Amino acid sequence: MKHKASSFLELLNSFVTEYLPGAVGASPNTIKSYKAAFRLLLKYMYQEKGISADQISFEGLDYQTMLDFLSWIEKSRGCSATTKNQRLSALASFSSYAQNRDFAAASTFRSSVTRIPMKKATHKNRAIFTREEVTILLRLPYDHYEIGLRDKVLLSLMYASGARAQEICDLTVKDIQFSEKGASLNITGKGHKKRRIGISYVCAYLLKGYIDHRKIALLPERHIFSSQTHEKMTVSCIEEIFKKYVLIAKQKNPGFFIDDSYTPHSMRHSTASHMLEAGVPLVVIKNFLGHSSLQSTQIYAEISQHTVDKHLKEWNERWFSIPSNGVHKTVCDNEMPDFLR
Repeated sequence: MKHKASSFLELLNSFVTEYLPGAVGASPNTIKSYKAAFRLLLKYMYQEKGISADQISFEGLDYQTMLDFLSWIEKSRGCSATTKNQRLSALASFSSYAQNRDFAAASTFRSSVTRIPMKKATHKNRAIFTREEVTILLRLPYDHYEIGLRDKVLLSLMYASGARAQEICDLTVKDIQFSEKGASLNITGKGHKKRRIGISYVCAYLLKGYIDHRKIALLPERHIFSSQTHEKMTVSCIEEIFKKYVLIAKQKNPGFFIDDSYTPHSMRHSTASHMLEAGVPLVVIKNFLGHSSLQSTQIYAEISQHTVDKHLKEWNERWFSIPSNGVHKTVCDNEMPDFLR
């Protein structure tokens, strides 16, 4: 019996709208990433194979087609190995879901995806701020203006808490409890895992002053940080804030901020690395950051060693260098399903 081509879209619909948010409890960012993967697949099938979204069948998603698709997103779209692996993970997750619900139809698709290996990604050094660079960055926002005040508190809180950008966006008034010694934050991390962390008095003082300034102390559901257009700030907004101040910092401080690119996650990396250098045990840092395993935290030991090596190199070059005699060297016809938008 030949299965309807539409069974692919029907199962994909239930996968992204019901299974991922309900049964899996996937985060909004994960669902967004999965949707992007399938939008690309539908675009590829139409542009390269002439098959519209409502005509795609599981039988048509054979091994060669999947290989060609992944090659297409890498070459035509300029996807990195990491992004390519993320797309493959999305396909693998859906293939397992589909096979469990319609084995006969989805078995070819499942077999094809599982035969494709992940591509080895090139290791990139994580950009981190030195303690001096953090000090420079936190002094840049001009807090006599509304936006500058918000940015100063946001950057300070991200360093004090080591929180992810999304966790900062999600933070509400009820998630913070102030005390004489500082404040405690109830943070909801990846996979809806909750953790409670403490921040210093200095940052807590700034944060409380900002909440009072916004007059939201008695509004427990209000988000701490908002943009000029939305009550709840987005990750992209935080990314723009970082880009803005890092650019200013580079221009004003030659010799500092030497990495090509810094992201909001750089502040999280910096917090962890500085904690490790200060002698905080790795297991404490793990719980503070909300990592599920110590292996995830172990990377900061490598970052810290890199920092140590860098300082040793600078020290050696400064004090033991050999004198150099002054010489210094869009598709319109392929209608995209609403559930993937």
